[in-house]
Amino acid sequence: MRHPPRSVLLAVTGAVALVGAVLVPVVTASGAAPACTVEYSVTNQWDSGFQGSVKITNNTSAMSSWSLSFGFADGQKVTQGWNAKWSQSGTAVTAANESWNAALGTGQSVTAGFLASRSGGNSQPTAFKLNGTICNVDGGGDPDPDPTDPPPAGNPPQLKAAGNKLVDQNGATRRMLGVNRSGGEFMCVQGYGIWDGPVDDAAVKAIADWKANTVRVPLNEECWLGLSNIKPEYAGANYINAVKDLVTRIEAHGMTPVLELHWSWGQYTGNSAGCSDVHASCQKPMPNMQYTPSFWTSVANTFKDDKAVVFDLFNEPYPDRATSTADQAWACWRDGGDCPGIGYEVAGMQDLLEAVRATGAQNLVLVPGVAYSNDLSQWLKYRPSDPAGNLAAAWHVYNFNACAGESCWDAQLAPVAAQVPLVAGEIGENTCAHAFVDRVMKWFDDRGLSYLGWTWNTWNCNSGPALISSYDGTPTSYGIGLRDHLRGLAARQQ
Repeated sequence: MRHPPRSVLLAVTGAVALVGAVLVPVVTASGAAPACTVEYSVTNQWDSGFQGSVKITNNTSAMSSWSLSFGFADGQKVTQGWNAKWSQSGTAVTAANESWNAALGTGQSVTAGFLASRSGGNSQPTAFKLNGTICNVDGGGDPDPDPTDPPPAGNPPQLKAAGNKLVDQNGATRRMLGVNRSGGEFMCVQGYGIWDGPVDDAAVKAIADWKANTVRVPLNEECWLGLSNIKPEYAGANYINAVKDLVTRIEAHGMTPVLELHWSWGQYTGNSAGCSDVHASCQKPMPNMQYTPSFWTSVANTFKDDKAVVFDLFNEPYPDRATSTADQAWACWRDGGDCPGIGYEVAGMQDLLEAVRATGAQNLVLVPGVAYSNDLSQWLKYRPSDPAGNLAAAWHVYNFNACAGESCWDAQLAPVAAQVPLVAGEIGENTCAHAFVDRVMKWFDDRGLSYLGWTWNTWNCNSGPALISSYDGTPTSYGIGLRDHLRGLAARQQ
């Protein structure tokens, strides 16, 4: 969407029986040192609970903060913890650093303990992730996964384009089905905060409870880069750490995080201008060479070791509103430079993709079309060259867009979806109903494609449009369509 609205703004008691410690050994696939190692042990156990600990060792570059995630298989529940901030949602457990043990240098270890309840078995977790990186296997890979299994809690799939399908690290076909979580694009530049509403574990769990497997997070380049017009408390390291924390929470629930550049720098006052401000206070027709490649270099460097993170290059390009011809618009879209009708030097999709790949990041990248990402008519002709071969096309649709019917989708989207993965990064309608998105989801379901609803925010569903009326996941009359559909898909897969 072009204009999000402005915001207003964990003890158990009982007899304990000492048992021999149970230790999960560290194994590697080829004998090389893993990026991180986790030793999990049960030191005490009784009928209704147990005491456990994790020893975390960082084998890569120094960390200024850390968060460990893993999942329980037998319904165990953490009730108390120490040396870390412990939280749990469903089967997913997270242990995050305290302020006094946040730094974890290369080769250094930290140990944290907990008490937990249980009502049956007490099998050991086998998959651990530290700041998004899988531990106990060399290279951060996944040891002997079953491609038919869903990802365990805390381990979302590492998506990759394979022909016109998305597949995970095991070669199993995947779809991205979920929501957008708006706020990170506008709150910081408006001086109100970083997120619009809560993004704690309970709020993220509410998204997962809809059976979503993906959360798209819009960002602001000036806030990420810490430029001088942004309040320091919402800029630079503070903003980046907030994004990293949200990514960790999303992944702890087994969902894929999509990081997307929504608002960017550059003064544009031409046709369909969203604002006259040079700052990143609205959607601009194209990204800029002054800051956007630096933004993507930084984002990619931050998350390149976490291949579960997906990059979405630019929300909704609209160079077609500034140029005279469609060919000019698409050339500007891919190649950037001095584009007709745009008064700043443009960074094209090729420039942004090269900025990402130059960091060594191999993550899946989404590349949107023109006309606010609603037009993919020349996407195949002008698509950027990717040395990693890991691109998907991104498309947005609302009931008021030009390409908002099956005949257009058959003519324009089907040829693209035949060659590359297609992701509808935003679907929605401004009717406080869901008849239109029902049609969109059916068309995409019939072809095994991906879609994400706009937006997981408590706005007016006529103007937002908003999927929820409360961050506990209560749907609006519009959002109930997506919620029930995602739950229905999940039920049929069980």
